Amino acid sequence: MSEPLDISSKDNPLLQRLRKLARDPAAYRKSGELWLEGEHLCSALQQRGQRPAQAVVSQAAWAQPALRALALWAPRVLRVPDALFDGLSALPSPARIGYLLPLPATPAIDPRAASVVLDRLQDAGNVGSILRSAAAFGVGQVLALQGTAALWSPKVLRAGMGAHFGLRLVEGLLPDDLAALQVPLVGTSLGTDQLLHQAALPQPCAWVLGHEGQGVSADLLARCALQVRIPQPGGEESLNVAAAAAVCFYEAQRRG
Repeated sequence: MSEPLDISSKDNPLLQRLRKLARDPAAYRKSGELWLEGEHLCSALQQRGQRPAQAVVSQAAWAQPALRALALWAPRVLRVPDALFDGLSALPSPARIGYLLPLPATPAIDPRAASVVLDRLQDAGNVGSILRSAAAFGVGQVLALQGTAALWSPKVLRAGMGAHFGLRLVEGLLPDDLAALQVPLVGTSLGTDQLLHQAALPQPCAWVLGHEGQGVSADLLARCALQVRIPQPGGEESLNVAAAAAVCFYEAQRRG
């Protein structure tokens, strides 16, 4: 077992980069690297057989066998005092272990993949939850239009709980880029009478989910081969978009 490299200065250039990555949702786009903080995200990467460039671990975490083993999954391990790790973390209760890795290259759109299109979703928690549901129900491609929360931001990563590493993620798209798809678009809308459980759902398809307050744009809805509405007999005006996504994905998966 190789010994970690100890860092004791808060002005260390690597720690300065990590602080920015932890706090700026779009910093990864400029730096080309990701900071995965916490045991769960690090374990999720390991379970996919993917290795980070390096691990950063606090002294207390290094003393715990399970976290030490997780740190040693990386080819290079940096150890810092607990207080120094807490200072770079954006979490109220830091997990005191993290991985730094290169940002994955953006893939081309797979024209035939079961997909979900995110139209200007603003809330990072919603976006991460949708990624979790997509991974769970076999919707393997996520296409984020411009104006959607950054897919690899720290909050989306935490909400995604590791789903990122099993999905094809493409962001920064314009509506016209969706012309590359060869599967039908299915839009979610409160303005249609076509109920989800009665609709003839195409398989596979690309689900289109819209802005939390405004819904799917009119232009994008016009491109959809089908629009569906989830019945809500309880009388609420609308479901949270992440909950609606899970219902749609489940219904499509249930029909097989």
